[in-house]
Amino acid sequence: MSSSIDSMLRPATGVTPGVHRLAHVLALITLPSGLWRIALVAGLPVVNTTIVLPFSERVQIVGLSVFAELLALLSLGLVQRWGEVVPGWLPLVGGRPVHRFAATVPAALGAAALTGIWTFAVVNVLTGTTSGGLDYFFPTVAQKAVLLVCYVPLVAWGPLLAVLTIAYYRRRTPDRVAAVAPVAFAAGRHEGRRIGD
Repeated sequence: MSSSIDSMLRPATGVTPGVHRLAHVLALITLPSGLWRIALVAGLPVVNTTIVLPFSERVQIVGLSVFAELLALLSLGLVQRWGEVVPGWLPLVGGRPVHRFAATVPAALGAAALTGIWTFAVVNVLTGTTSGGLDYFFPTVAQKAVLLVCYVPLVAWGPLLAVLTIAYYRRRTPDRVAAVAPVAFAAGRHEGRRIGD
């Protein structure tokens, strides 16, 4: 079981080290904002201390943080084996190949949506559209600075996801797969001989 998990978490054939690192950066890009929201729910002074959140909003905020991190972690599927073959432990579909469009279409739509959302947010902040609200919710310079440090990485989420999506699609196209497969097979045979010696 552990060997099958290890094989699923290894980089897929043809993934360059740079793209592999980028996927791991992207998987962590939502972490600062998620921690900021957890700090908010915990009552730390990251916002105006007179603001009291009802319990239902606290639950929603924690849920949003978990959901955003899970979405970011899905980007690892664009560089690991489980993004090409469904893990065997999943009933009915386990072991089946993942069609490249089943991954690239949602990833491309997500990249476009995230780019639009965070571009809109940045434009609103830079043009002062939300400055009154910012001053009320974040009355101190330190609170505004912490907010910026935690949320600015999200601006890169959409564009970086687009880069990973393009790399995944190009790697999974039939011509590319046909070119890489013999090299991967030869490397596997060479590795097998070396281990057997």
